[in-house]
Amino acid sequence: MSDKTAGTLAPHRSRTKVPEGTLYRGREGMWSWVLHRITGVAIFFFLLVHILDTALIRVSPEAYNAVISTYQNPVMGVGEVGLVGAIGFHALNGIRIVLIDFWQVGTKYHRLMFYTVLALWLVLMAGFVPRHLMNVFGEYWVG
Repeated sequence: MSDKTAGTLAPHRSRTKVPEGTLYRGREGMWSWVLHRITGVAIFFFLLVHILDTALIRVSPEAYNAVISTYQNPVMGVGEVGLVGAIGFHALNGIRIVLIDFWQVGTKYHRLMFYTVLALWLVLMAGFVPRHLMNVFGEYWVG
């Protein structure tokens, strides 16, 4: 007998509710995890490129100078903001992860620590970005 034909005779299917906060479903823990991975991969690729372009100096100083001169433009200056932002978030979130792992009540305060990381990151970026962009675009504004 199928569920459609059984009507009220079909056994009640109980839906077990998953306790809130145990699975990543768009909450602070999931976003922290995702952002930590993205910033880590971005930093890794930056370091890979940095090592390769720095190694050029042993091969050919002229090639090294040519590559370095391509980095001295406004697009790369804005990219440096992204790099510093990624490093700053990754570092602060790494401290948060250590606290969660080694502090007995770390899991209890993980949300508060996530928002604290974001607040500290915003304060640090607010101090860095204007000054850096003045250096990047200074020659264009002065004329």
